Amino acid sequence: MEETGARAFWAGPRDAIGAVLLAQRGHLFAWVPVMIGIGIGIFFGLRQEPQTGVLWAAGAAAAMLLLGARLLPEALRPLVVAGGLILGGLALAGLRAHLVAGPVLGFRYYGPVEGRVVAMDRSGSDAMRLTLDQVVLYNMSPERTPNRVRIALHGGAGGTARPGQIVMTTAHLSPPGGPVEPGGFDFQRHAWFLRLGAVGYTRVPVLRATDEAAGFSWAGLRLAMSERVQAALPGEPGGFAAAIITGDRSAMTQETLQALRVSNLAHLLAISGLHMGLLAGFVFAALRLVMACVPPLALRWPIRKFAAAGALAAAAVYLGLSGGNVATERAFVMVAVMLVAVMLDRRAISLRAVALAAIIVLALRPEAMLGPGFQMSFAATTALVAVFGRVSTYERGWVPGWLRPVTTVVISSLVAGLATAPFAAAHFNQIAHYGLLANLVSVPLMGVWVMPAAVLSVSLMPLGGEALGLWIMGLGLRWILGVAHWVAELDGARGVVTAPGPWVIPCLALGALFVILWQGKLRFFGLLPVVAGFWIWSGAERPKVLISEDGRLVGVMTEAGRALSRERGAGFVAMNWLENDGDAGDQAAAAARWAAGSAEIVRWDLKVLRGAQEVRGFDGCNASQRLVTPKDPDQNALPCQVFSPRSLRQSGAVALYLRKGEVKTITARQISGTRLWNSRDIRRQ
Repeated sequence: MEETGARAFWAGPRDAIGAVLLAQRGHLFAWVPVMIGIGIGIFFGLRQEPQTGVLWAAGAAAAMLLLGARLLPEALRPLVVAGGLILGGLALAGLRAHLVAGPVLGFRYYGPVEGRVVAMDRSGSDAMRLTLDQVVLYNMSPERTPNRVRIALHGGAGGTARPGQIVMTTAHLSPPGGPVEPGGFDFQRHAWFLRLGAVGYTRVPVLRATDEAAGFSWAGLRLAMSERVQAALPGEPGGFAAAIITGDRSAMTQETLQALRVSNLAHLLAISGLHMGLLAGFVFAALRLVMACVPPLALRWPIRKFAAAGALAAAAVYLGLSGGNVATERAFVMVAVMLVAVMLDRRAISLRAVALAAIIVLALRPEAMLGPGFQMSFAATTALVAVFGRVSTYERGWVPGWLRPVTTVVISSLVAGLATAPFAAAHFNQIAHYGLLANLVSVPLMGVWVMPAAVLSVSLMPLGGEALGLWIMGLGLRWILGVAHWVAELDGARGVVTAPGPWVIPCLALGALFVILWQGKLRFFGLLPVVAGFWIWSGAERPKVLISEDGRLVGVMTEAGRALSRERGAGFVAMNWLENDGDAGDQAAAAARWAAGSAEIVRWDLKVLRGAQEVRGFDGCNASQRLVTPKDPDQNALPCQVFSPRSLRQSGAVALYLRKGEVKTITARQISGTRLWNSRDIRRQ
């Protein structure tokens, strides 16, 4: 009797859960990338690198669950499949991490460097950078030499290097650095998946070991086209046009780039979903129009499918020409899925198409999920498809026909802006208050004027007639640049926010996805994690003291903002600390707070040695002090807490918090753990 009663007790909830899951039939495919993404997130959130056996076991368990789900009752299948997809995502991320593994420099190197140029770009300080493969370092065996190195050209260093050429120089190289603060962006992980084993700089000329690049390369073609574009359209419009056509931003000034960011128009520079979609859409419409003008062809053949195939080919060429970075690859996959759907007589724009594109991107590059490009792109696309899908179900007579294009632009800009704003604020610590206004008067022009002119200029380039298309293109780009500078100069155009904690983005993303993907009234429960995410963000705590991983910079939070120990040097670290604080000031202003001798700095009893002279004059410390020095002290034991290169190599950057009257020390290594990309055993040479 008791057993029968227990069975009856559980039967009710089980049947209710089964009914809810069965109500999702036909809508579950959109959840596949979500579950895979959860598995990928679990892998990257681990503090200890899982053994390969664990990854193989996860992959085998995923296969068993996915294949065996058919043997279970229909109501339980979704839960089993979800578990299999999560395990599959974990195994997939682990496989990718091992596939890109390569030697990482384990010490500071100064000497000859030789390699083949595979990429050219500019750093945040506007210095030209060369990425080299086939690297040769002095007195280092090939198996210990990094697969790729990236060198910034400083102090007038330069040359006439071209992609594909073998070059040589004398450079300072070091391992990729860790997070600038505990929980911050992990450049070591980023470099690992780029196969960058060392980064550095040179102040001497770069010499060519070969006169000409060997064979065809997309990078060489991209550089040649960029030069022709800038020759025909000089100045900022030419640099903007080169960025749109080839992805080369080297001619864009830092002032203009900042104006585009503040006005929320920087996405017009990146070759991403907007550009790829506009290009493919224009080519598709143009090809279909041309073929429709030939009656025998239009009446006997599926010209719509032919136009889609032509647009897909054009998008593939654009992918190769643009350099094939992660954002462009993601945009190409999304466009390709939609064009293939047209060729197969399927619905081109749907949540299933977006989900399929996300699955492909995650399968190819699981690490992309952690980046702002993936998050913002799919947030905007998913929100737009969902909103316009809902709008299309209503009677369209509520908007006059002549007003629908304007309404579509306004709704698109508003929805995309709202969907991407939290992710942009979380990653870049700023909010463009007038971004909607700037996009409303710029994005339509991009679609109807700039991109068609870009296609025209590229089509005429083999004939030497690109100047006509670029002149037309320049008219639109001058308008967009004018809007960017005008909006950026408005009062309050840029707002700053504090960096969120690690759970904020997962809460916002999963909550919003539940609202969009779930069927039925329970979807509104997804608002709870969204509210929780913003609540956690509003209470984000910033460290009272930050110490860089090399001990060169210290920042103490005061009532006036963070005070920095140096006015110059370690600029990248200083910029990131201030941005994460939600501080719009610069390093010089923050250093002035330190010079003012704030009581907060005195209360922490910090003793900071900022240069060789102070290190030589070091006269000891007492037990209550905290010593930060860029050089390891000669004494083996000091009474104070010491942060020196020796200890910081093990811990990474350090953050100090004051909680309940006690000082809590958190290091970057405690947050990131011991992983493939930061393991000393792997990095040691």
